[in-house]
Amino acid sequence: MDHAAEAQRTDLMTITRHVLNEQSRHPESRGDFTILLSHIVLGCKFVASAVNKAGLAKLIGLAGETNVQASKQSTTTRFHGEEQKKLDVLSNEVFVKALVSSGRTCVLVSEENEEAIFVDPALRGKYCVCFDPLDGSSNIDCGVSIGTIFGIYMIKDKDNVTLEDVLQPGTNMLAAGYCMYGSSCTLVLSTGNGVNCFTLDPSLGEFILTHPNIKIPKKGKIYSVNEGNARNWDGPVAKFVEKCKYPQDGSPPKSLRYIGSMVADVHRTLLYGGIFLYPADQKSPNGKLRVLYEVFPMSFLMEQAGGQAFTGKQRALELAPAKLHDRSPIFLGSYDDVEEIKALYASESNNA
Repeated sequence: MDHAAEAQRTDLMTITRHVLNEQSRHPESRGDFTILLSHIVLGCKFVASAVNKAGLAKLIGLAGETNVQASKQSTTTRFHGEEQKKLDVLSNEVFVKALVSSGRTCVLVSEENEEAIFVDPALRGKYCVCFDPLDGSSNIDCGVSIGTIFGIYMIKDKDNVTLEDVLQPGTNMLAAGYCMYGSSCTLVLSTGNGVNCFTLDPSLGEFILTHPNIKIPKKGKIYSVNEGNARNWDGPVAKFVEKCKYPQDGSPPKSLRYIGSMVADVHRTLLYGGIFLYPADQKSPNGKLRVLYEVFPMSFLMEQAGGQAFTGKQRALELAPAKLHDRSPIFLGSYDDVEEIKALYASESNNA
């Protein structure tokens, strides 16, 4: 490597440097938030490594519900424990351990756990983290991008934390992000001061800033929805999708792109613009995406990037969840595209 390239390499903005720079904007900060984020980053690196090996593990017989106990000869490889963990279960354990060991959390909410996890009082800090450890895990076998989604809140009294402290509206969120495990491993983060995207450099083992201060285009050319549910949609959604395909104003039709992995669909929407829809329908009247660890973090990121997030009734971040795993419809993306769906819902309620 020549000197110029080496100099450029040492000037890279790592996620650690970025978070420390953010911390320096708050002189009163004690570094707790920085430590918490560094543990989340470590969890993401671990899961990225596990995801990369998932196909290979299956090929050589390391994956699956049960594992053969190798015990015949001393030369045979031994796999301790008959049960081989599935990737989503493993990812959950990784993040729970990383977050608890940070000493900066008092309560955790995971998609994999029915109940909230209250941290041992001796290890408690002032933060609550809501996360989906491996969103889209059903796509692992076909190589589609999957990811981890997280949102961070502050808890007023860490020693007397209750379930009510967790059920806060998204407007109280301090930070949110997701890590996407795909052709590259990318971590998108907002601490309430814009959105930045970091890409994992495997040779350094570090996340490097590759997309600073992301701004979603004001209007996009892509819509993303599962059209297989079209027969169950309400009027405004059906009209909106019809308008995307057959615009009446002479503009070209929008392109349909739907991966079926929320992290991948939202990531494309964030970078290229457009709208991601997961509406309520007759089968799922409350929608399917979970409020605390899917709807809120993605809505927070969209708003920070200059877009919007709407539930069909209100601004998504103003929802007040009643239960840990509450669901909600969601429309998020470019400001003008979400404005269109809002207008359709407003017009329907005026005509009702």
